[in-house]
Amino acid sequence: MAATSGQRVVIVGGGFAGLFAARQLSRAPVQVTLIDRAEHHLFAPLLYQCATGILSEGKIASPLRALLRKHRNVEFFLAEVTGIDAAGQKVLARRPLGEELEFGYDYLILAAGVRQSYFGHDEYAAFAPGMKSIEDALKIRRRVFGAFEMAESATDPAERQRWLTFALVGAGPTGVELAGQIREVATKTLRSEYRHIQPSDARVLLFDGGSAPLAMFGPKLSALAARDLGKLGVELHMGCIVTHVDANSVQIKDHDGNVTRHEVGTILWTAGVEAPPLAGQVAKATGAEQDRAGRLMCGKDLCLPGHPEIMVTGDVMCLDKLPGVAEVAMQSGLYAGRRIGHLARGRAYDKPFRYHDLGSAAYISRGRAVVSAFKLNFGGFAGWWVWLFIHIGFLTGYRNRIGAVLGWWFAFTRDLRRERTFTMDDVPVISGAYGKLADPTGTGEDALASTGEDDPAGPGS
Repeated sequence: MAATSGQRVVIVGGGFAGLFAARQLSRAPVQVTLIDRAEHHLFAPLLYQCATGILSEGKIASPLRALLRKHRNVEFFLAEVTGIDAAGQKVLARRPLGEELEFGYDYLILAAGVRQSYFGHDEYAAFAPGMKSIEDALKIRRRVFGAFEMAESATDPAERQRWLTFALVGAGPTGVELAGQIREVATKTLRSEYRHIQPSDARVLLFDGGSAPLAMFGPKLSALAARDLGKLGVELHMGCIVTHVDANSVQIKDHDGNVTRHEVGTILWTAGVEAPPLAGQVAKATGAEQDRAGRLMCGKDLCLPGHPEIMVTGDVMCLDKLPGVAEVAMQSGLYAGRRIGHLARGRAYDKPFRYHDLGSAAYISRGRAVVSAFKLNFGGFAGWWVWLFIHIGFLTGYRNRIGAVLGWWFAFTRDLRRERTFTMDDVPVISGAYGKLADPTGTGEDALASTGEDDPAGPGS
């Protein structure tokens, strides 16, 4: 790339960690290059509302170029980072059409985030999409609303019931929020729109290897969430592991070893996360260690051992068992930018990274949420209002905040979901609605459905 004055900082990833680091460096004597495979910054906690028709993708995502336009020392490149040359201090990337690029750096901030984990059974992804991107949310929207359309036109009662059965694997915040929304779609939004089915007959099955939903919130809030989900009509299957997934069913094994096959029309995977392949490439190039999920282990200064010029932030960072939530991503990004800014000015910066826990919140249904913050644990209507204010505050840009409030007003007061548009591109069969049906049998045997690795109650990097 073109040479520039000042020390060079490359940031990999435009999530919360990368964006906050870039903004922190906007007045430092450095030239910043931010690289991401997506052109937008995504507010991941509201992906499920995009998937279920409350918000459009434009309300939960903002173009990175627009967010960075006032920071004249920051440039953005749309590319996928494939690895690094640690010795030569270069980042290796690939443009969307395949051309290879190299970016030299004096400092490197890794904020690449995480991806969906299928616990060694990636073949399940074709049948059970996860929810980590705009593409994932739109795919889930097609499958959820498409399932009701398929049920409406089905003449066989067994087929109709299958389309009206939804299975979600993983009872962390993402699974709980998505399960609650599907039941609200069925019982409120769609309740009077069909002539041959009763949408409220839809079954939502929530599977998890743990003993309770939202286990990371503690027993009090977990029990509250279980109660509210039961009132919604969500069927909880705790202590279960998934042993097989195909296009028409999910097979689970309970803690007693009993195996049950459930005929379902839609399977959604909300069970776990893992570091992207880039983390493995960085570990190989630097000798850094990785945890079980592939995240990079770093020191208190967020640097990789032996490489003070490489810092790890956000979800891809493994430090003191910190959760993969928005606050960790934001605070680690700010710390990385602050540290590099001091070093670029010739000043020492010896302060270790300290995370300040601001709490967590999870939405269950209209008027119901759980909140854990400042040693307080509460839910219900009060928790729902706190959840609303938290997410309005975290959304990027005033336009997105106003748009979200309007979308919520229609959804919560009039049961209207104005963002239900979908195409039949892959609804609900694997290779396209009107194409040849893919092999529905699938392969594979055991995959754990555990909340322990689930997407946290806030966005990552």
